[in-house]
Parts: sequence; structure tokens; C-alpha cells
Amino acid sequence: MMKLKVYADRMSQPSRAVLIFCKVNGIDFEEIKIELSKRQHLSPEFHAINPFKKVPAIVDGRFKLFESHAILIYLACAFPGVADHWYPSDISRRARIQSVLDWHHLNLRPGAASYVLNTVLAPLLGRQLNQQAAAEAEKVLISSLSTIENIWLKGNGRYLLGGLRPSIADLSLVCEIMQLELLDEKDRDRILGPHKKVQQWIESTKNATRPHFDEVHNVLYKLKTKLSVQQSKRADSVMEPRIKTPLTSKL
Repeated sequence: MMKLKVYADRMSQPSRAVLIFCKVNGIDFEEIKIELSKRQHLSPEFHAINPFKKVPAIVDGRFKLFESHAILIYLACAFPGVADHWYPSDISRRARIQSVLDWHHLNLRPGAASYVLNTVLAPLLGRQLNQQAAAEAEKVLISSLSTIENIWLKGNGRYLLGGLRPSIADLSLVCEIMQLELLDEKDRDRILGPHKKVQQWIESTKNATRPHFDEVHNVLYKLKTKLSVQQSKRADSVMEPRIKTPLTSKL
């Protein structure tokens, strides 16, 4: 049998979710890197894999699939040994997980992705920052975090829908929120700080998927360090006093 191929960019939140899922569940796969910053997703070769030219995408034998939620569902069902809690066999439980996934792409994802893009990432992609778009995205993001806290995390479990073990919805949404790591500490604390239950859930999902969670997110941690250094240098440059040439008088 041909090995599963996963086309991904680890800077992509949905890509990270798929990669972590494969690693946690011992799925044998080949990671094929598609660097969005180098516009590799626009190549004719990748277009043949995903006509929408987005990551992640998979090829399993002759079967091609894109859209991260669909990929996670397929992997959970098609590969033996995947624990039931990721996408339970119980039909009602599956439907509730699907409801979270549908909500994600219409709420949390546009809020988090657009906010981080327009406050941090745009210049790295050759685009201009858009303050108005960032402000609108922030409203969606904060509303989404409140919904997670008050609706999806309602119950006694550590995970979404009161679960005692993580599902593909937990992994997908936490990988989305992890993009906020790229913000400066002040902005990140302002946005996430009021949502204590969300913070606990993020830590629970990290712990349940370590060490793979940290390994796949290492690219994000490295970029955060790089951005912090750049920000510190800019601050030092602004604060550095101007050196004035002393006036001398002719003798």
C-alpha cells in the first residue's frame, strides 16, 4: 500500500491539526511541505492535488481530499487504531462534534486568522496591515472565545461538549487559537486573559497530545521569538537618544 501523503505548511493552523492527529495516532504518513510564503500552493502540481490551492490536503492511494475538518474525519474513520474519543462511533456524539466544526469555520477561524494576519503576519507575506480589518476581526475573535467558554465548554469535562477526552474539534480549535502566540504579551493577555476556562482547555489539549503538539508548533514558537527580537530592536531604536554634535567656537 502507498503511504499517506499530507501536504502542509506548519504555519497553517489547520495543517498543524492534521499533522498532530497523525502523529498522536501513529498513522504512517509522509509530510510534503507546501510553503505558503513562497507561493508553492499556487503551483500546477499542487493545483492537481487541491484545485482551491489551500493546505492541508492529503493523498491516500488514489484518493485525494482537502479541507481540514473533512481530512480529520476521514483519518479518524479510515485508519485502524485511532481511539474512539477523537470521532466517536456514537452518531449523536459525532453530530455534536460536527456542529462545533461547522461553527469554527464561520466564527473562530475568521476572527483569529484575520486578527493575527492584520496585526502581525501581513508584512511577512508581502501585504499591508489593515487596522480596520484587525478591529473587526478582534470583535469576532472575542465573541468566539466567549462562545467557547459559555457554550462549547459547558459541562464538567475538560474538553468541548463536556468530553473527558479530546476530539478532533478540540484539536482543530486549539490549533486555531495557538496563532495568538504570535501577538505581543500585552495583546495576547488582553484577549485571552478573561477566559480562564478556555486557557485551562488549551492546556488540557496540549497535555493530551504532547510531545507532538509542541514539536509541530515549534515553527510558531521560533517565529514568536524572531518577532519579539525585532520588536525589541525597534523599541530600542525609538528610545535611543539622539547624539548631538557639540558646538565649538572658533578661537
